[in-house]
Amino acid sequence: MVKVLCILYDGGKHAIEQPKLLGTTENALGLVPFCKAKGWELVVTSSKEGPDSDFQKHIVDADTTPFHPGYLTADLVAKAKNLKLCVTAGVGSDHIDLNAANEKKITVCEVTGSNVVSVAEHVLMSILLLVRNFVPAHEQIMAGEWDVAAVAKNAYDLEGKVIGTLGAGRIGFRVLQRLLPFDPKELLYYDYQSLPAAAEKEVKARRVEDLKEFLGQLDVLTVNCPLHETTKGIINKETLSYLKKGAWIVNTARGALCVAEDVAAALESGHIAGYAGDVWNQQPAPKDHCWRTMKGPAGNGNGMVAHYSGTTLDAQARYANGTLAILENWTTGKAQTPADVIVANGEYATKAYGQRK
Repeated sequence: MVKVLCILYDGGKHAIEQPKLLGTTENALGLVPFCKAKGWELVVTSSKEGPDSDFQKHIVDADTTPFHPGYLTADLVAKAKNLKLCVTAGVGSDHIDLNAANEKKITVCEVTGSNVVSVAEHVLMSILLLVRNFVPAHEQIMAGEWDVAAVAKNAYDLEGKVIGTLGAGRIGFRVLQRLLPFDPKELLYYDYQSLPAAAEKEVKARRVEDLKEFLGQLDVLTVNCPLHETTKGIINKETLSYLKKGAWIVNTARGALCVAEDVAAALESGHIAGYAGDVWNQQPAPKDHCWRTMKGPAGNGNGMVAHYSGTTLDAQARYANGTLAILENWTTGKAQTPADVIVANGEYATKAYGQRK
C-alpha cells in the first residue's frame, strides 16, 4: 500500500468556516477522497518539529510527501527508505535537501505557477504601503488621532522611482509587468540569465549583471529569487550598504535570503526607509523575532505579515489541483509537466536552485 505523508498547517475554526482553505490539515488539499479511491494510506499532520514529531515518525516509511514546508534534511532523507516523490504544494522547494534527494534518486516536484500571480500582487501591495507610508497612517487613525503632517513627511509617489527585482523568474517578471503602469524612472533586474528579448522589451527592463551596481541604483528593491547555497544571506550588512539611503525593500521569496539582524539594524538606523514581506528565516516566527518590532527612526517602515502571499484562496485551489495532478501522473507513470520538476533521476531539472552543471 502506498503511504502518503502530508505536512500542512492547522486551520482550526477557520478551515471549518472556509472549506476553500485547502492547504490546512482539516481540508488536506482534497487528498482524502483521492487516496481513499486508490486504497492509499494518508497521514495528514502539522506536527513537523523535532524527533518526536509525526513528520519524523512517518517519514521512515512514506512513499510520497506533499508539503506545506516540513524541513526534509539530509539525515531524514537517509531514514526515508521508501520515499520516491516529494511534492511542494505551491512553489519553492528549499525546505528539501535537494542534493540528498538526488543521491537517493527521489523526485521533487512543485506546482509551478500556482501562486505566482498571488505573490506578485502581494509584492506590489507591499511596495505601495511602504512608499506611501500606509501602516503608520492606518495605525494613527485606529488610535483615534489625526496628524497629516506626521504621515506625509515620509510618504512618496512610486512614479519616477528606480525599481529593481533580484530575480526575474515567473514572479519577478510579473512584478515588473505590474510596476510598468506606475511610470517608474527605470525598471532593473539582476538574474543569472537574461530575460528573452521580447519579454525584456515588454516590461522595458534593463539587466544589471553586477550586484553592487544593481543595488546602488535602486529606490525600491524587491527580492524574488530562490533560496539555495549561493543566495542564502545575499542581503546582508555589506550589500545593504550598497543601497541608496532611504531605499525600500520587499521580500516575499524566502526569509533566509536576508540576514534578519542586518536588515533590522539598517531600518532602525534609517539607512533603509522600509522593509516589508511575509517570509521569515524561522516559521512560525518567534515572538521575539527582530522583524516583528523593528521600526525606522520615525516609527515607520515595517510592513511584515505572516507567510500568506501565495496562499490566497485562488492560489490554494491551483496548488491543490496541481498536487493531485502530480500524484496522478506518478501513480500512472505519466510524465510530469517539465516545469514542475525540480530534481529527478539523481539530477537537477532546473537552474532555479543554483547554476548546476
